[in-house]
Amino acid sequence: MKNPVPVIVIAQLLGTSLWFSANSAAEDLRQAWGLSLADIGTLTNAVQVGFIVGTLGFALTGLADRHPASRIFAVCATLGALCNAAFALWAQGLESAVPLRFAVGLCLAGVYPLGMKLVVSWVPQRAGAALAQLVGMLTLGTALPHGMRFASTGLSWQATILVSSALALLAAALIGRLGDGPHLKRQAGAPPLRLGKVFEAFSVPAFRASALGYFGHMWEVYAFWTLVPALLVLGGLATPGSAALSGLAFLVIGFGAVGCQLGGWWSQRVGSARVAATALAASALCCALFPWTDGWWSAARIALLLAWGAAVAADSPHFSALSARACAPEIVGSALALQNSIGFAITLVSIQLGTAWVDGWGARIAWLLLPGPLLGLIGLRSLWWPRAVRA
Repeated sequence: MKNPVPVIVIAQLLGTSLWFSANSAAEDLRQAWGLSLADIGTLTNAVQVGFIVGTLGFALTGLADRHPASRIFAVCATLGALCNAAFALWAQGLESAVPLRFAVGLCLAGVYPLGMKLVVSWVPQRAGAALAQLVGMLTLGTALPHGMRFASTGLSWQATILVSSALALLAAALIGRLGDGPHLKRQAGAPPLRLGKVFEAFSVPAFRASALGYFGHMWEVYAFWTLVPALLVLGGLATPGSAALSGLAFLVIGFGAVGCQLGGWWSQRVGSARVAATALAASALCCALFPWTDGWWSAARIALLLAWGAAVAADSPHFSALSARACAPEIVGSALALQNSIGFAITLVSIQLGTAWVDGWGARIAWLLLPGPLLGLIGLRSLWWPRAVRA
């Protein structure tokens, strides 16, 4: 195929709409099941735990590099769609919902990192810019349930979630038809993929620096996406359960796609490491400023949240590009899966603390996220500091 990247990024958009499908129905679920905001955080973390377990399994066993990435993506997107549909149709409360959301996360482990490997297998020479498109679609996929909720205010929350399942099935069909690219194939005579071989990637300084930057980024990004509706309410920009809340949440989270596209374009001029560092610094500034916006005009607060939404996602594809470039070709899939697994384990803490403390902290909850980008900048320093070799 002449240009497979659009197919992969569209499939990523459709497949990752499963991720936050339950969050788009948060207010309905709170009313129907008597849930607290912390319970919504538990539902979100159930997906994260499933993703962590799945990516860790792919990484440690080497499955991500033993079988075609397109086949794993298609199977996992299909299974994720079925688990998501089961949540919409049969879950009756937190006890039945948590295992189903865990299963969705388990399936997403074969969608997100394998989508990244597919990009590298097709266009390794422009991985940074191409992965920026991919993560932009992940960001839009995360925002999509809020957008669907806004566009279909007359539909039940179950119907909105079922739309995500239909989109994931379409993603499976697209990738199943596309197949894998010609690159990243195992070379003749390459050593066998033994259990745990992937940990050798951390012995490479460039991979280690990229991974540390990514871990700081992950403390912030998913907690921010989870807290966006609460931040909008705290900022007086929308009321709970309103169409305006869904619409603004879609814009703030979805604006990350704009950040990814701009970062992908800029990376071709200054390198992925500089783009990642700039995005970390910008999101840190937004974290620090938000609690001080009480007297700002509504338009200014929305602009700050949009800038935060753009910056918080713009660095992610460049950590993946830097890590894929640093490790051996035969373990790229496993290394990216392991990096994802550790990063998403970090999100469990920030999401749980953020949703548990937001009622007491108010707008100052933004400061809980601030250590992430600051520590990420320090971890990534060897790649972006002026004296470092340009990545």
